[in-house]
Amino acid sequence: MLAAFEGWSDAGGAASTAARYVRDHFGASEIGTIEAEDFFDFTVARPFVRLVDGQRIIEWPATTVHVARLPDSTHDLVVLIGHEPQLRWRTFADHVVSVAQKVGARHVVTLGALLADVPHTRPVQVFGTTDNHELSDRLGLMPSTYEGPTGIVGVLGARLRESGLSTASIWASVPAYVSSAPSPKAALALVEKISVVLGVPLPRTDLEIASEVYEREISDLVAEDERTAEFVEDLEEDFDARELEDDLDSGNMEDMFRGNETASISDNPGELVAEVEDFLRRHPGRG
Repeated sequence: MLAAFEGWSDAGGAASTAARYVRDHFGASEIGTIEAEDFFDFTVARPFVRLVDGQRIIEWPATTVHVARLPDSTHDLVVLIGHEPQLRWRTFADHVVSVAQKVGARHVVTLGALLADVPHTRPVQVFGTTDNHELSDRLGLMPSTYEGPTGIVGVLGARLRESGLSTASIWASVPAYVSSAPSPKAALALVEKISVVLGVPLPRTDLEIASEVYEREISDLVAEDERTAEFVEDLEEDFDARELEDDLDSGNMEDMFRGNETASISDNPGELVAEVEDFLRRHPGRG
């Protein structure tokens, strides 16, 4: 079972995009939902009204469950996608555990994406944890030593483990200085790891094209702001110079990934991020 949630643990929409990409590729069919009524404050996560054939239809922020048959495989794939709830997280997590148990999930993989102090021009860093040693070796996951506030993905992972289910959590890094831009590059990195988990090749041409466009457009945007360009150059130099394994072994992962808070990127990080996001708003066609 694959699970992703929009919101706090979905920087750049990477996790939910990756989950939808996999779901749609296999033509998964919806088999159920976790209703929103008990878990959402609708003044915060408002329902949408849409016109369908002249009729107004209300769409509620439900969590959907889809299933697909994997080719040349002995097992199915269940994909659970929704919004991070605002209320009753323990009960919500119990519902997800119940779904996993009812479909007979042998392994549950949660996806996430965090803002990080990384350049958009370099390979996406993917990290995570799993209690399956064989899968850990195949994925080459970088363990996280992060301690601090968590989202529904962290809560759900703990509840799944308590229930005796085999779990893995895979996270991609998204540059903090373009936090408002969707990141197909991070989504692509997650899809590549999902392909390894499933043991099934996944065509990624669409995401690869989108990633190239993303990197080119962000580079053009950054080049127009001298201060941001210098900052990105510094990130690139740091990235190239750092031996990632040594950095992880030294226990500095929490300095790189700090939940979905803005990463520490300057003496006044809030000011710099605000400037870049303001630039994005003034150039809506860019990034």
